[in-house]
Amino acid sequence: MDGAPQIRRTPAIQGWSVVLRDVEESDAAFILSLRLDPARNQFLSPVPDDVERQRAWIRGYQASTGQAYFIICDRQLRPLGTVRVYDAIGDSFSWGSWILKQGVPPTAAIESALLVYRLGLAWGFDASHFKVHRANASVVQFHESFGAQRTAETEEEIFFRLDRAAIERALKRYARFLPAAGDA
Repeated sequence: MDGAPQIRRTPAIQGWSVVLRDVEESDAAFILSLRLDPARNQFLSPVPDDVERQRAWIRGYQASTGQAYFIICDRQLRPLGTVRVYDAIGDSFSWGSWILKQGVPPTAAIESALLVYRLGLAWGFDASHFKVHRANASVVQFHESFGAQRTAETEEEIFFRLDRAAIERALKRYARFLPAAGDA
């Protein structure tokens, strides 16, 4: 790959049981339902209950560069959640806005994270950086199980980094959750 790695909007990424597909304006009500769900939003920035405002945000995203925002779907393309890749800094990308609706199989979390990491490597990145609210203990534990290393902490947030070696180890360790690259 020539030049610095770049995050690019991507139409769809196929996994075994989930598909990451580029967000569409018609997803606004679903996204808002996740962001307003009290069981899901305790660690998110508050948003107004305004579907038109969410549609406007999606239109802004569609006109932007440097980020990819996906709806996590089952293989029948029924929406299960969201995930966003953004904030490229040198050889590292960040990801977040990772929300799964209640009742989704736990494997959807693992598979969607693996798809994000595989995509980041395919784009030419060698690391990932992100932050997690300190009180979100299950997500902190999830990332640490993938090999994420704490790089900084505040009263409210923990900052993490996964280097290429850790990402590759996670992809190998959890390979059963993904089809081989190119097999999806």
